[in-house]
Amino acid sequence: MDKFTTLTGIAAPLPIINVDTDKIIPKQHLKTVERTGLGKALFEEMRYNDDGSEKPDFVLNQTAYRQAKILVAGENFGCGSSREHAPWAIMDFGIRCVIASSFADIFYNNSFKNGMLLIKLPPEVVAELMDDAKKGANARLSVDLASQTVTRPDGEKVHFEIDPFLKDCLLNGLDDIGLTLKKEDKITSFEAKRHLSQPWL
Repeated sequence: MDKFTTLTGIAAPLPIINVDTDKIIPKQHLKTVERTGLGKALFEEMRYNDDGSEKPDFVLNQTAYRQAKILVAGENFGCGSSREHAPWAIMDFGIRCVIASSFADIFYNNSFKNGMLLIKLPPEVVAELMDDAKKGANARLSVDLASQTVTRPDGEKVHFEIDPFLKDCLLNGLDDIGLTLKKEDKITSFEAKRHLSQPWL
């Protein structure tokens, strides 16, 4: 997967609590195993009318936020059923980082395994970043994973905590397959020895 080091871009505000995975990507889009093409269905019920036309009031349909790279969300983001398509849809839209005061555990882990950074911050800090995100075209935040900071539009830096293992995986672009391949030499050596001792396998 792609490495995550730094990210600077427009932050979109989504001040809604308990946004579940069905709101993120409705169940009818779970048939595919492809990670691309899901961005158009992201937040489908909130983004589109029944006839397929856009709802102009929804944040990602507004001109200032169509190219958003960061989402500032309400608490308990990603709750509900487990579906890896949820982070796929968010990333396919172009968002690589979500900031909230809390996330559902399964969604949290799925996101990191797919190269998306989730940042947990105290509710009062998220509220300040939500206000920043409401500034439209001026709603630019910068995220530096190595230093674990979010830089606000006024230059103030906000520090965030992250599990060292998850941080290392993102910085080096390591998903589960990548982590396994780091031990490729040991795996090859084991297979060679086993072939000599148990050639019937």
